[in-house]
Amino acid sequence: MTMRILMALDGSEHALRAIDYLLRLRAAVSDLEVHLLNVQVPLESGHVRMFVSHDDLQEYYREQGQAALKEGRERLEQAGMACTVHVAVGHSAETIAHFAHQRGFDTIVMGSHGHTGLGHLLLGSVTSEVIRLSDIPVTVVK
Repeated sequence: MTMRILMALDGSEHALRAIDYLLRLRAAVSDLEVHLLNVQVPLESGHVRMFVSHDDLQEYYREQGQAALKEGRERLEQAGMACTVHVAVGHSAETIAHFAHQRGFDTIVMGSHGHTGLGHLLLGSVTSEVIRLSDIPVTVVK
């Protein structure tokens, strides 16, 4: 039976450690389906929309998301592990939990801290919120 894993990545060192965890997990679970997700925080200022078209803004989100996923995707591909990449826009924790639930993933894997983790010494704020919001298991990699 295939284990479907959603890995939330923001390009931080903690997120990349989660990639290393996944590569070790592959030795124990032979049939993994891996999806990488980066969530871009929306630019909500009305002033931005006055000067930037909707299409340009969507392209910006896509480019930034792909850049955040690049190193993780490359590490998996170099190890011979296929993955599917996704970029979403929204509140990070809510978007991750909703995406995982809607698409029927078995688990979410994420680093203990991301780029916004400085305010929470024990566990990053996004990670904490995903744990609270998710109805599926969340594996946190320190």
